[in-house]
Amino acid sequence: MKAAVAAMAPRRGSVGDLTLHRMQRALRERVRYRYVQPQILREGDCFRIQSPCCSRNVDPSGGLIDIALLIPNGPNSWSLCSRDHANQTWVAQLRDQPIDALLDALCVDDARQFWP
Repeated sequence: MKAAVAAMAPRRGSVGDLTLHRMQRALRERVRYRYVQPQILREGDCFRIQSPCCSRNVDPSGGLIDIALLIPNGPNSWSLCSRDHANQTWVAQLRDQPIDALLDALCVDDARQFWP
């Protein structure tokens, strides 16, 4: 009986894979710099997003720069940080929100907090 229950239980990685897929899909629909391919990197339970620096504001050679960090706070709660490139630190922009709201903020980015 225990083996059957264990076989039906979702594996720990499957939730992360679903979250990664949601992020990839959202980033394909973003407003800024749609012609570049951002990368999503796992760092423990967090996800770090990097992208080529199209504006050349941060990296004049157009290399990869950190764009955002998504940090899980609980089952349905996430925080979204932008990168302060001058000080090499992460700055919390939105806290304790559903991931869909954070992905919307990241992909629209009217204030250019994430895509400098």
